[in-house]
Amino acid sequence: MIVYLDTSAVLRVLLRQEKPLPEWGRWQRAYASEMLFVEARRAFDRLRLAGALDDGGVIAAQRALQQVEAAVGRIRLGRMVLRRAAQPMGVAVRTLDAIHLASAVLFQERRGETIVFATHDVQQARGAQALGLDCIGV
Repeated sequence: MIVYLDTSAVLRVLLRQEKPLPEWGRWQRAYASEMLFVEARRAFDRLRLAGALDDGGVIAAQRALQQVEAAVGRIRLGRMVLRRAAQPMGVAVRTLDAIHLASAVLFQERRGETIVFATHDVQQARGAQALGLDCIGV
């Protein structure tokens, strides 16, 4: 299985939240948008400011994210992705979700390989399915 990782799927594992992807790490290859790594770091900072992560928790999360960064292929956040994200998606999706979806669809089209979209966000999964992607995590 070739998987596209949405931020929600990665954060659930890194933050040791309930019900992570059972398929975590059981893929041939994994890819993610460069945006995932920005979103994850912003989430760590928000959690720190809210008191939900202490310094040790932030350090542990940052180290785990670095391991994910080293293990997955990055999809550049370029002009083509942004143009595709601006197009209708078939269902309502938020802006950052549209960028993830556009990244996944363009990657699949360019590579000619079927990918599975990993997310825990129900609405984003609907968007992925509307674009013809199979989903895991919801």
